[in-house]
Amino acid sequence: MGLLDQVVGGLAANALGGKGNGLADMAMQLVNQYPGGLGGLVQAFQQGGLGEIVNSWVSTGKNLPVSGDQLSSVLGSDFIGKLAGQAGVAPQEVSNGLADFLPGLVDQLTPGGKLPEGGDLLAQGLGMLKKGGLFG
Repeated sequence: MGLLDQVVGGLAANALGGKGNGLADMAMQLVNQYPGGLGGLVQAFQQGGLGEIVNSWVSTGKNLPVSGDQLSSVLGSDFIGKLAGQAGVAPQEVSNGLADFLPGLVDQLTPGGKLPEGGDLLAQGLGMLKKGGLFG
């Protein structure tokens, strides 16, 4: 697990009262393993017809919800299956859990309504750690 995974995973676990550590790890795996990282993930949602949803996560307004089925259709069942295999859970459990967690994560990783460039993602994760939380 990389430094960014540890930072964001720890922040999410703290913000979720320790209950979200596995989900936080999985969400960071998604961001890190998805081709193109966070930018690639946003682009996949836009190309998959869910641009309005993902743009709400990046913007400074209210985050629109996404369903587990929508998430699976954008990311692909193979990718969700890979994450499920790593976690030892059913693919539907992964997609539903990520659907609950991912909007807040993307929102916090894109303050000011912009995708970070290069190393900015790590700097933002460390900045959130200093502020004491991922979701607050």
